[in-house]
Amino acid sequence: MSQEILVNVTLQETRVAVIENGVTHELHIERTAARGMVSNIYMGKVVRVLPGMQSAFVDIAGNRAAFLHVADIWGTRHAHANSNSSSNANGAGAGANNTTAPDNQARAGHRGPPIEQLLSEGERLLVQVIKDPIGTKGARLSTQISIAGRFLVYLPQEDAHIGVSQRIEDQEERTHLRERLQGLLPAEEKGGFIMRTVAETASDQELASDLAYLRKLWSDIQDRARTAPALTLLHQDLDLGMRVLRDFMGDDTTRIVVDTNEVHDRLRDFARDYVPASADRISYYQGERPLFDLYRVDDEIEKALARRVDLKSGGYLIMDQTEALTTVDVNTGGFVGGRSLDDTIFKTNLEAAQVIARQLRLRNLGGIIIIDFIDMDTEEHRNAVLKEFRKALARDRTRMTINGFTQLGLVEMTRKRTRESLAHVLCQACPVCEGRGELKTPQTVCYRILRELAREARQFSAREFRILASQLVIDLLLDEESQSLALLSGEIGKPVSLQVETQYSQEQFDIVLM
Repeated sequence: MSQEILVNVTLQETRVAVIENGVTHELHIERTAARGMVSNIYMGKVVRVLPGMQSAFVDIAGNRAAFLHVADIWGTRHAHANSNSSSNANGAGAGANNTTAPDNQARAGHRGPPIEQLLSEGERLLVQVIKDPIGTKGARLSTQISIAGRFLVYLPQEDAHIGVSQRIEDQEERTHLRERLQGLLPAEEKGGFIMRTVAETASDQELASDLAYLRKLWSDIQDRARTAPALTLLHQDLDLGMRVLRDFMGDDTTRIVVDTNEVHDRLRDFARDYVPASADRISYYQGERPLFDLYRVDDEIEKALARRVDLKSGGYLIMDQTEALTTVDVNTGGFVGGRSLDDTIFKTNLEAAQVIARQLRLRNLGGIIIIDFIDMDTEEHRNAVLKEFRKALARDRTRMTINGFTQLGLVEMTRKRTRESLAHVLCQACPVCEGRGELKTPQTVCYRILRELAREARQFSAREFRILASQLVIDLLLDEESQSLALLSGEIGKPVSLQVETQYSQEQFDIVLM
């Protein structure tokens, strides 16, 4: 599968699109005024310890205090954490920033000292961000530091061990990679390493260079940490433009296209130092037509913000995202091309499996995801759809778990969430419907106005009551509900006047006492 990476840079933001076989599969957006925090290392300050939740809030000079669970400090202070190190190492190949976050099982199985014995309020603490602030939640922290290089992830506080990305499945190759890296490490090496997927094709010289770079970086961080006051940023991860070479580029990447000369030169210089073989694959786009417009990426962004996703067959998906989970509903729509109803349903579900996998990456949807495929009568069809879905998800770098069909015919899965979804980055809740996606009907608003008018008349004495509302609501009060308004005016014994406010939304109204 051929892959192209497009990098669009302006003063305000950097956008990266990953194109596979001519189709946009991933979008990453980083705004200059709000860079992501994942992998940043801070000298934090403990502001509150919560024994009941076995967690603490740590100030890292952000808008909200960050969250630290006791399971995330266990590895740096107690040798018991080594029992979890192999699972972290095996999962590291999905991305440089996913290596330190413990899973729910590790957190539930925590048997170490309680957090109140480990931390105290006002304490300085070296922490790393493992999850960006999402919604109303602050950043997630860990004291288990991991530093990502091109081929390796360095775990300086761990006991000496070598993990290998789970995406490298061949056991002989895994063993061979461990032996290669072990031969490059000095006998007194104390830290741990995780070999990323791209290490499979790295030379010994490239691995050695990565080792030296990571050790030097950790040494510099330690030097700054010794004298840094609380709330100091000790290490900031590469910006999105530079992370392209480290995190997104692979053997199947044919080229990286950059539309800004300055960033193109920076990427070329970085590549010559750390990934020389990739330097010739970086090109500068100078066309008159915008880069994302040329590849129709902007069109894909607009589609990725829509609730409905049309399938080529005529079926469609409905995707709803909430704070806790995302639901995907598959529908046949206008597709009637199968030999039978079962065949039509099966073909729709197969196509949907591929499209859903792409949409999860494109929209960066995380957390719990529930997929309601169209009901299938045969176990063979269900297994085939699930197999196709797993196959389509295989190229996703994000860690996930996928369960089979439940008794209700739903597929449940989780996808690790380390940053905001595309919709949360680009959109905000509608101020009119407040994120509901629906508006109260003019009739509903009209009847509420009548109730409020009756209540106001009982509480206040006024010469006249004036109703301010939108055009649709006023029209309804003048037409269908005119008799109701006249009866109410007679009951309260005061005149009622109406006034259209063109700036009011359909749900908005005021009752003014004259």
